Amino acid sequence: MLIEDETFTGPLKQHLQIATYENCVFNSCDLSDADLSHMVFVDCIFNGCNTSMAKLHKTVFRDVQFKECKMLGLLFYQCQEQGLALRVDDCNLSHSSFYKTKIRKTIFARTQLNEVDFTECDLHSAVFDHCDLAEAKFENSLLEKADFRTAFHYSIDPALNKIKKAKFSMAGIAGLLDKYDIEIEP
Repeated sequence: MLIEDETFTGPLKQHLQIATYENCVFNSCDLSDADLSHMVFVDCIFNGCNTSMAKLHKTVFRDVQFKECKMLGLLFYQCQEQGLALRVDDCNLSHSSFYKTKIRKTIFARTQLNEVDFTECDLHSAVFDHCDLAEAKFENSLLEKADFRTAFHYSIDPALNKIKKAKFSMAGIAGLLDKYDIEIEP
């Protein structure tokens, strides 16, 4: 089933059916703990929604924007990987996992990414614009050309990740040297 150009508002857990949602807008929807498995979202916008702990088995997110959403504990590695493309603005995406996903050129803006697992994730050319990456895990991650210039609280081991041509600010350099337990003064 194809659902196009629709706007959904409010709680939807019982009303959202397995379908392809194209060019749809979801406003203030409570999708926490919802089963979004096998659903397809293309060119959709989620505004002020709560998708925390939603099930994402084989879910497709293609050119989807999340704005001011609560997105705690989402397992994006369960999504249909081909075509996974997101933009995340002013959201709380903490405790989520992108383990082994390919999300090149993804833009995370003003987003809390506390304790997010980016292990073995392909973040080539991703942007972390004013994002809080406290306790986020980067291990065997592809971070080439990623932009961390305004990100903060990150800890990235250059020996365990590919960071060629990634961008960092001078203030954030300490996040690359954490493992050495040294003190850096301004």
